[in-house]
Amino acid sequence: MTSLTPATVVRADDLHLVHEMLPADQVVTGTPTTALVELGRFSGVDIGVWEMTPGTATDVEADEVFIVLSGRARIRFTHPTLAPIDVAAGDIVRLEAGMHTEWTVTETLRKVYLA
Repeated sequence: MTSLTPATVVRADDLHLVHEMLPADQVVTGTPTTALVELGRFSGVDIGVWEMTPGTATDVEADEVFIVLSGRARIRFTHPTLAPIDVAAGDIVRLEAGMHTEWTVTETLRKVYLA
């Protein structure tokens, strides 16, 4: 874990993340891997950096707000009234706990999350 301490700088794009294979039952296409580094808690909120390599995988979300730092993806929701969203660097997204998603990453996606 890298720590966010007062009056210091952490360069999110320079963080070394160790990737792991996703469980087979989450992979839809390709061989995507994910990695994360936890930066700590602030006022009860977990903060970290997460990354996924190209491919498609499913997930069940937590309450989260994230900011895309780099890469591109399409996020599909299994809920019939929610349209897919395309995300890229600079986008801010809020997800709700329990949402079932399918992430199709076309360029390695790195995001800062608050959950």
